[in-house]
Amino acid sequence: MLGIIKNLRLGFGLLLTILVVSLVSYFSSQPNRGASFGKLLPVSSITSLPNDHAPRPPANPVSLDSDNDGIPDSAELNSFRERENFKRAFTGIAEMQFYLLSNEWNKEQRDCAGLVRFAWREALRRHDRAWFQKMGPGYEFLATDVSANYLDRGPIGEKLFRTDFGSYKPTDLAAAKFSEFADARTLKNFNSQFISRDRQFAQPGDLLFYHQPWVQKFPYHVMIFVGESPTATQAARGGWVVYHTGASAVDEGTVKKVQLSVLDQHPNKRWRPVESNPNFLGFYRLKILE
Repeated sequence: MLGIIKNLRLGFGLLLTILVVSLVSYFSSQPNRGASFGKLLPVSSITSLPNDHAPRPPANPVSLDSDNDGIPDSAELNSFRERENFKRAFTGIAEMQFYLLSNEWNKEQRDCAGLVRFAWREALRRHDRAWFQKMGPGYEFLATDVSANYLDRGPIGEKLFRTDFGSYKPTDLAAAKFSEFADARTLKNFNSQFISRDRQFAQPGDLLFYHQPWVQKFPYHVMIFVGESPTATQAARGGWVVYHTGASAVDEGTVKKVQLSVLDQHPNKRWRPVESNPNFLGFYRLKILE
């Protein structure tokens, strides 16, 4: 009986020795595993583990497009103050072209969409002393900048205008889906969204679009809704629009500033901004304001 017990003890001791040697050998070859053995992972480590079923945040915040409108969130004006500053500058710069054309507005781009591009771009610039000197007199009301989105530090630079459908992707700039140029159709389809054909829903800075399919070269026309004009007399304040008539081979066109109530009585019905006019597409809001 004693012999059996001794043999069992000897076998158990041998087995224990083999087990200890195996464990030492394993952890000596896996130092990282050995360091964490017996320790609980911190909460941050657990939550950072990859999850094949959960959406992963983009590596570059510029690629965020939370509303899937094609414009990166970082290029949009996300605070009430920034939006109001932009709308004031955008409509004000456009309206100033009615009184005195700025030399900064390229003569080759003076048409209806060109007025939108020019006012949009200049509204986003840094309005410092050098800018006021270039623009000329009359812009003193633009003392406040759109501080979050200067062109020299914005994510898309001066390529402000999207040129294709779809949500924003980090490869869009390289794929030429943004440009410094946009005609009226591009402004409508890719850079603004429909609000209403009823003017009561319009806000300063919204765009009015018209479509005349029989005009082959430029079937779309755009105007800028100013709202109550700060330069008009109290009696004449109300719903104003400013627009460029468009250039032709024999006419450079001109900038006009008109009340909606006057356009309502336009002798050519296709220019009336009323719901009964099939050529009037309605009011659209810039995507950077939404």
